[in-house]
Amino acid sequence: MEARIFFIFIIICLFSLNSCSSSSSSDSIEIVPLKEEVEKVQVTVYYESLCPYCENFIVNYLIDVFTEGIDAIADVKLFPYGNAKVHSNGNITCQHGENECLLNTVEACAINTWPDVHDHFPFIFCVERYLYHDKFDMWESCFEELSLDPKPVKDCYNSEYGNQLELQYAAETNALQPPKKYVPWDYVYIITNICRAYKGPTLPKACLRCLASSASNIGIGTPEDKAIPLHPVTYADNRPANAYPLLSKIRSFLMSN
Repeated sequence: MEARIFFIFIIICLFSLNSCSSSSSSDSIEIVPLKEEVEKVQVTVYYESLCPYCENFIVNYLIDVFTEGIDAIADVKLFPYGNAKVHSNGNITCQHGENECLLNTVEACAINTWPDVHDHFPFIFCVERYLYHDKFDMWESCFEELSLDPKPVKDCYNSEYGNQLELQYAAETNALQPPKKYVPWDYVYIITNICRAYKGPTLPKACLRCLASSASNIGIGTPEDKAIPLHPVTYADNRPANAYPLLSKIRSFLMSN
């Protein structure tokens, strides 16, 4: 089956972002079962750690892919490089300075250390949430909050391997055709677009709600709606709610704040 590629560029955000989440505490969060052989939508997120619009996207919108069970029909890949530049000597400079280069590499090392997105996204979400709230000096507490061993990530960062990972992200980002120009790129509503791109016979109920909302021009997922707590979900492939314990911690964290 031909893979359906859905690229999301989150590097210099020029437009307002939106997505779809639960509209009331009484909404059903049951997910319609999916067939295993159906190809998932490929979602690639190109971003940089200290871009305020990227922080906003990850903290307030990309999280919905996981908390609403949309990951049952989408594979998400994160590329923490953005608008950085590689010089002839191999050194990298980042759009928002040395701290961004540090955190881009830390997040690249986290992705390498925990390759499953359900393992590394909670850490990246935690880091970006602190950055979103201007608490840069708190990001390291994410290791303790999520009961993660910091040693593999720190060893990766402190070795040459962290820089090699960033150079790989640079090569893939710079090789994009058509080249990146700005973000979002043909994108406003992440969940709506994933649901529309998916060609399987059935959809998660979150998709049905979101597509109905889109068709009626109702702005579900606007900042005002973010005051409504997110709900734990049952995934379309019938994974138990605690199948990914780190994401369970993120859900608990979201609902307690």
